[in-house]
Amino acid sequence: MEPAGTVALFVALGVGALIGLERQQSESAGSFAGVRTFPLIALLGALTQLFFPSLLPLVLGMVLVLVVVAYVGKILLEGDVGMTTAVAAVLTFVYGAMTGLSEEGLTLAVVLGTVTAAMLAVKDPMHELAGRIGQEELRAALKFLIIALVVLPLLPDRDLDVLLGLNPRFVWLMVVFVSGLTFLGYVLTKLLGPARGIGLTGLLGGFVSSTATAMAMADHAKRTPELSPICAFATAVASIAMFPRVLVLVAVVNPGLVAPLAVPLVGMTVVGGLLSLSLLARNRSNRAPSVDLDNPFRVRPALVFGALFAAVLLAVDGLNVLFGEGGVYVIALLSGTVDANAITLSLGRLALEGSVEASVAVTGIVLALVTNTVVKVAIVRSLGTARMGKSVAGVLGTTSIVGVVLVLLL
Repeated sequence: MEPAGTVALFVALGVGALIGLERQQSESAGSFAGVRTFPLIALLGALTQLFFPSLLPLVLGMVLVLVVVAYVGKILLEGDVGMTTAVAAVLTFVYGAMTGLSEEGLTLAVVLGTVTAAMLAVKDPMHELAGRIGQEELRAALKFLIIALVVLPLLPDRDLDVLLGLNPRFVWLMVVFVSGLTFLGYVLTKLLGPARGIGLTGLLGGFVSSTATAMAMADHAKRTPELSPICAFATAVASIAMFPRVLVLVAVVNPGLVAPLAVPLVGMTVVGGLLSLSLLARNRSNRAPSVDLDNPFRVRPALVFGALFAAVLLAVDGLNVLFGEGGVYVIALLSGTVDANAITLSLGRLALEGSVEASVAVTGIVLALVTNTVVKVAIVRSLGTARMGKSVAGVLGTTSIVGVVLVLLL
């Protein structure tokens, strides 16, 4: 047998053992199949694919029959009608067969097998999350998934004159990506619930919407002035979370821009984080007020962001041609007052195409972030308490100055 075949057999055993170990520890699955049965199922799939590929449909049918018999017996003996273990058994056979199909199949089997085991292991957290998501949130998520998975592939992947040279699929892809990243933070806030501490509240709130977090914290501080230090810390952390988030966005559209941009953004994150800790030290409590954040998976905000992103992309490109670097910086400052994501993605894309110099793109992104940070300070000072406004202004103001200085030194 070829070495690749031997590797496939051992990988199949490993994937089956991983899933079987999880199922063995599951109270609802131990009597159905466990740490011995699942590796054997995967091994059967691999052996069939390697030596008897023409018999694979027949063997799969036999496995399905055995699974059905075991499932019926489990229902009769235990009264448990859960199908998770039965489905996992069939998938394990498929993963085993994939290991013997090709190198790509082997890699995919390892990835999917690991994901399957992970999904089986987090049963309780997933059920808890499902219980926390309401019907309105679920419908909004389903609508957005349709737009992302159905509409996106149908959009033309080329520059269109009717859209002033914009690529509709790229524009919408950025909308899906930004909303998906935001939704990840939203899901985590739902999953972790009210027991999370101040720092995590601010961090997750920053990934969903740092502006909304700042407004919520300012309102809490206004109604309960003694919470001002806590609210100031959460607001500062939410604003600082914007900097690593921007690095993630840039890494997607233009990885080559990450290194030069990381210098000012990492510096701002470190300085802002240290200054924020000083706010936390003023209050012994690690309990933060709740932040009610809107579900980001809604169609209208996605369309608004898409329009904003397209407008900023065209404006940056046009002003760069007419006025050079100065035009780019002006639009960066203006767009930063509304949204930092659009200008970040626009400059990252134009720098990749060579329409804008990398140094100009880095400076423009930092200027937009500084402007957006100043907006947070204004929100807190106008809606919160004077004590909270002074604390937040000190942290975010110093952080912004550090970012500007680091950009000038590049």
